[in-house]
Amino acid sequence: MTDEPYNPLEKANLARSIQTELLGRAPIALPAIDGVKGAGIYALYYIGSFAPYAPIKKANMGGKFTQPIYIGKAIPRGGRKGGVSADASKGTAMRDRLRQHLKSINEVDNLEVKDFTVRYMMVDDIWISLGENMLIEQFKPVWNSVIDGFGNKDTGVRRAAQHRSPWDVLHSGRKVAEKNAEAVGLTTAFLTERIGDYFAGRQLKSLPKAIAEEQEEAENDALDAVDES
Repeated sequence: MTDEPYNPLEKANLARSIQTELLGRAPIALPAIDGVKGAGIYALYYIGSFAPYAPIKKANMGGKFTQPIYIGKAIPRGGRKGGVSADASKGTAMRDRLRQHLKSINEVDNLEVKDFTVRYMMVDDIWISLGENMLIEQFKPVWNSVIDGFGNKDTGVRRAAQHRSPWDVLHSGRKVAEKNAEAVGLTTAFLTERIGDYFAGRQLKSLPKAIAEEQEEAENDALDAVDES
């Protein structure tokens, strides 16, 4: 309880309203995304048998879907280049972004698309990043907070010198990672331990500096590629 007057337009309250609306929506199977339209935010959920993700599976079984494995956004075409008046109900930014994810999961050897569902919601473009940030802050999904690189996309020869992301080391087989350099200092054992520490509330071992520095740029490149497509 607080003596401060409630301000519905405060950023935190706006973000919570977006979050409440998204989480009230029924998840759909990730492969069933062809009818998805517009732009906005989404949450991916996992119920598969990959052992390090057992706590996520437990939280999502029985239709509960209380722990996303990844939170993402899809911005209207032109939105990343200043198009703030873009209509979030138009276009296929959300579908295209989810198709990237579907392709990534299909290509790796230790995940199956049948184990993924998604909640998504069209959001007016000026609130998309706010809603995404709020959801990431609340849930701290593993693929946003611990195992970076799921959102990466092949952006051409200029990225060939980039190291393989932690996600691509743990989940090998994605074609966009084949041209990348081996991630020195990263092993599946190290990353599995990092996940275990995360779920146990222990301090995480730091990623190699070069890997950490590359991931934000790679995620932004992926969003730019969808924006321009």
